[in-house]
Amino acid sequence: MTEHAADRSAGRATDYSAPALDKALDILELLAGEAGGLTQTEIAEAVGRNVSQIYRVLATLERRGYLTRDGSGRYVLSMALFDLAHRHPPLRGLVQLAAGPMRALADEIRQSCNLSVDDAGAVRVIAQAESPADFGYQVRVGARFPLESTATGAVLSMRSTDAAAAAEPAVLLSGDAEQLAAGYLTRPDRLQAGITDVVVAITDRRGDTVAALTVPYIGTSYSAVELDDVVAAARATGAEISARLGGR
Repeated sequence: MTEHAADRSAGRATDYSAPALDKALDILELLAGEAGGLTQTEIAEAVGRNVSQIYRVLATLERRGYLTRDGSGRYVLSMALFDLAHRHPPLRGLVQLAAGPMRALADEIRQSCNLSVDDAGAVRVIAQAESPADFGYQVRVGARFPLESTATGAVLSMRSTDAAAAAEPAVLLSGDAEQLAAGYLTRPDRLQAGITDVVVAITDRRGDTVAALTVPYIGTSYSAVELDDVVAAARATGAEISARLGGR
């Protein structure tokens, strides 16, 4: 390729850039980490733009329903992105297939349970069945947790239930490998004292782990079902969900 042809090729490549889209994505990614919202000036400073450069983008995002403003005029994310994500057919289908078994599990063990997937290297909670008891522990749907330091992350790191060694070494503790080889994991939660995570792999027809069913078990006088029975019930529920997906 000649020098001039290379220059034209580089020029065509840069023609595909979309500055307005870049600005919109910068703003959405910024506000995703700001629970309290930001002013227009704060947003401009954070994304390295001036106010005039982002004014139209903010107005468009607000008009389309992706941003809203609180009582003080600070911009915050709406639920539009969450709704958009849950309209994605594979995710929606997984949640729908798991909803009934998860509800039955929560009623049986009197504890909450949740369903998570690997979201770009993090644990993302996509569904939950609340405990029917007066006392329980639950996590927010949409919450994000580290993959490398959680029991759920260890299970999601498996590529298949018969390949526990596929999990990242950083997430494995002594004794984990045997359980992971059987498609589940039980261990104390590193983030919440008093919680034992019971996690079961959800597999597809190829045997690949596509999601994880987690029971954040609380062992107190309020607990009507013993941990061993919770593990058995969770594994049975995980197998039922996997079967619905055509898994093993």
